[in-house]
Amino acid sequence: MPMSISEVARLTGLSIHTLRYYDECGLLPQVRRTAGGHRQFDETDLDWIDILKCLRATEMPLADIQRFTELVQQGMHTAADRRQLLEEHRAAVVQRQQEIERALARIDEKINTYRQVEQTHG
Repeated sequence: MPMSISEVARLTGLSIHTLRYYDECGLLPQVRRTAGGHRQFDETDLDWIDILKCLRATEMPLADIQRFTELVQQGMHTAADRRQLLEEHRAAVVQRQQEIERALARIDEKINTYRQVEQTHG
């Protein structure tokens, strides 16, 4: 059953503006349009949007998401290229995760220092 852009915005947590932007950038090539030009989404589109949200949440650059989308549209013969793109992205995410863990450890040290100061001067 077709869904409107406002329904998809509510279901996905993305704004209508973001959904339109993704469509204009070529990230939603499978979305159909009514005769009046209104976007119509289906469950397959929701699944694809979930992948897009995952890639954006992990800070994949828009150009890489566009490349990934193009590869998907080209068919299964691009599976190796898609896998490689995702593996490279995963490695970058792991690196950022490690940097964040180091930063959190440093923040925890400072918090503990201030707790000690509070106990001593409290």
